[in-house]
Amino acid sequence: MTTLRITEIPDDRPVRVTVQLPADLHRDLLAYAAMVRDNGRPADPIKLLPHMIRAFIGSDRVFQKARRDRTVSGVTVPDGHLPAR
Repeated sequence: MTTLRITEIPDDRPVRVTVQLPADLHRDLLAYAAMVRDNGRPADPIKLLPHMIRAFIGSDRVFQKARRDRTVSGVTVPDGHLPAR
């Protein structure tokens, strides 16, 4: 039997996360969302959070190096979970 190139389908379902933000950070998030336009209207601040977190993690050079080395605090980080920089 031949071996397939695709051996498993990654789990890419969204994960619900609940966070508490300090009041000043929440105000900043609302102000930031008001500046971002989504079809001519202010963006939903909650929808911005995944993009902000992805940008933050993607810009962390120490984390990116650990990711390239395939270890982050002893955890193997799969390819494709963060954009390469």
